[in-house]
Amino acid sequence: MKENIKKIAVLTSGGDSPGMNASIRSVARTCAYHNIDCVGIYRGYEGMIEGDFKSLTARNVKGIINKGGTVLKSARSEAFRTKEGREKAYKNLINEHVDALVTIGGDGTFNGAYTFNKEFNFPVIGIPGTIDNDIYGTSHTLGYDTALNTVVDAIDKIRDTASSHNRLFFVEVMGRDVGHIALNVGIGAGAEEILIPEEDLGLDRLVESLRRSKKSGKSSSIVVVAEGDKIGKNVFELKDYVDENMTDYDVRVSVLGHMQRGGPPSCFDRVLASRMGVKAVESLLDGKSNYMVGLLNNKMELTPFEQAIKGKSKINKELLRVSDIMSI
Repeated sequence: MKENIKKIAVLTSGGDSPGMNASIRSVARTCAYHNIDCVGIYRGYEGMIEGDFKSLTARNVKGIINKGGTVLKSARSEAFRTKEGREKAYKNLINEHVDALVTIGGDGTFNGAYTFNKEFNFPVIGIPGTIDNDIYGTSHTLGYDTALNTVVDAIDKIRDTASSHNRLFFVEVMGRDVGHIALNVGIGAGAEEILIPEEDLGLDRLVESLRRSKKSGKSSSIVVVAEGDKIGKNVFELKDYVDENMTDYDVRVSVLGHMQRGGPPSCFDRVLASRMGVKAVESLLDGKSNYMVGLLNNKMELTPFEQAIKGKSKINKELLRVSDIMSI
């Protein structure tokens, strides 16, 4: 253990995700376990620039493991993109006697941490928190499992009304660059089709598939669409195309939006957050820096920030085949 680390700061940055509070709690309590001070930085890098710090103890992080969002708040920081902003943030950490930093967020958060570490040689470890599960170096990011359960529950409810009125519903879920949410919830909720950025089904093939479903006796259908799907400009364009080519369907659109980010974290995310917080703090104490904590083969592993930022998470090809078989 490194004796020169006596205080660790933790922040959340970028989009919030369920499990962030559980990881804040884990960082604070792991620090307390090792007799190290912990400080929370409000509003991410923006708060670091403004010196918006608050002491975190084992006791004042109680009652947050079950809460969604982040008690430390989150904000985008244009100032941190500048050398001047990062220098001010560094001086605030030094003035606060902070020796190392834990950043919780996605690729934008890690880009900032990577640059900060390179410029000031300041010890930093990242925890991946994003519902999209689009970070290389971990099988699960914080909030991903919770989002899956939230979306499946919503689609189950939508299916009730779809079957009652013989409707076709396009349900748009988050996933700007990857289709992890759409693919998994599509299978879990029994969707007839799943549209993701990685696979271009095409408008004509989509209509052909829906027609096959109709002929097979299906009176209603659910199509799950990742927001980054490339078939149409947006989910409403898909609706218009199907309306024109399948007049026997009453087509509706449901955009789930930010409800996917909210709500209490699942048990899986609470446990994952706790494990990641412990690994992050103890990695810093072991002299590690410029890494992201990740779950690989059910073990906590470290991936260099540079790899985590540049690498791409891959869609599970087996799930694509399962989806094809289940939609028959």
